[in-house]
Amino acid sequence: MPYPFLSDEWIEKAHAIRAEFQDKSPAIDQPVRMNLVVTEIPFGDGDLQAHMDTTAGHLDIDKGHVEDADLKITLDYQTAKAILVDRNPQVGMQAFMAGKIRVEGDMAKLMAVQAAPSGEHAEELAERLRAITE
Repeated sequence: MPYPFLSDEWIEKAHAIRAEFQDKSPAIDQPVRMNLVVTEIPFGDGDLQAHMDTTAGHLDIDKGHVEDADLKITLDYQTAKAILVDRNPQVGMQAFMAGKIRVEGDMAKLMAVQAAPSGEHAEELAERLRAITE
């Protein structure tokens, strides 16, 4: 059953899917702690605060901000969905150039983690995430 992207139900299902793929994904050797602010959420009130952390060698994404983040990215809901679920890097680049994605902090860390190899199961993981997304 599909759920709205970033809803509590979607996040719960996404965590379960990511857990299935953790041993199948290559280790991430680019340590970064990134806070995310997703604006224009079509449900709930206000913005969604989340974080991404690769310091343990794997990708950890969850709600809430972490202390001592290397950078903070602010972007709108539709752009976040296009990048994270649809895996459309062109949308991300266009949004960045148009000022719809704001980056505060260590841009080099962002570039390094984007260049990390995604592994042979990346498309299967992406397809599973798309399947649970409204």
